[in-house]
Amino acid sequence: MARFTRALAPLVILGALATAGCAGGDDSVAEGTSDDPIKLGVVGASDPYWALYETAVEDAGIDLEIVDFSDYALLNPALSDGELDINQFQHIQYLADYNVHNDDDLQPIGATAIYPLGLYSTQYDSVDAIPDGATVVVPNDTVNQARGLLVLQSAGLISLKDGGNATSTLQDIEDGSRVEVQALQADLTVTSLSDAAAAIVNNDFLDSAGLEGGDALFADDPSDPSALPYVNVFAVRSADVDNETLNQLVDIYQSTQDVLDAVQEQSGGTAVFSTTPREDLQASLEETEKAISELDK
Repeated sequence: MARFTRALAPLVILGALATAGCAGGDDSVAEGTSDDPIKLGVVGASDPYWALYETAVEDAGIDLEIVDFSDYALLNPALSDGELDINQFQHIQYLADYNVHNDDDLQPIGATAIYPLGLYSTQYDSVDAIPDGATVVVPNDTVNQARGLLVLQSAGLISLKDGGNATSTLQDIEDGSRVEVQALQADLTVTSLSDAAAAIVNNDFLDSAGLEGGDALFADDPSDPSALPYVNVFAVRSADVDNETLNQLVDIYQSTQDVLDAVQEQSGGTAVFSTTPREDLQASLEETEKAISELDK
């Protein structure tokens, strides 16, 4: 029977952070040798599609424990440390940034969907209506901040030095840009809407403000081939990329229509589903890691 776990105990979380990147081969999932459930880490386990996914996994005879996190930053360390067997919350760009800056080698084994990153406002109904000099908020984590800044540039609100890239920061905003930009923790950008003119908000946090993906004033284009680094993935330790049970979890997600329909509803109709082969995902990860490493030099 699959189980939802709302959060890891604080001591477990601290242990995961302290030993991130130190997992050895003994932590890999041994197929058919353990009665322990597969532990899948997610953000937002209360979203309706996870209950449908739970049922589909149970029907396939797999014992699954879904471990819920409220902070994105904890999932990869928990996976690397062996507290989890697999996670599903991040896109390739986020995973590449984590691997490079933590000397880790987590790998994608399957795609879920690309979600457009949107600019939202509860005060203005168009980008043009946002006043010059107003404050616009973006997430403060490295990957989503850069992507958010590129969205603001595409919307005509800022200009970035040299056109911007996947590692752009607030310091790359050119003088003379239309708006002031402030960075906040990802889950706080949506609560800033009562004060800020607009904010870049991850899809996971739209519900808390009564927003839907279709409410965005502007969003990037997930169907563009260059958007592959932003496809969300199931990730595992490198020792487990060929694990049949973990790969079966991907297949169940991609082939269960009730799950996909519920994901689409949760996204407000914005999800662009992907079944990109894992070899292509891993190649994109490698390319993205190289680009991040070069920019860090």
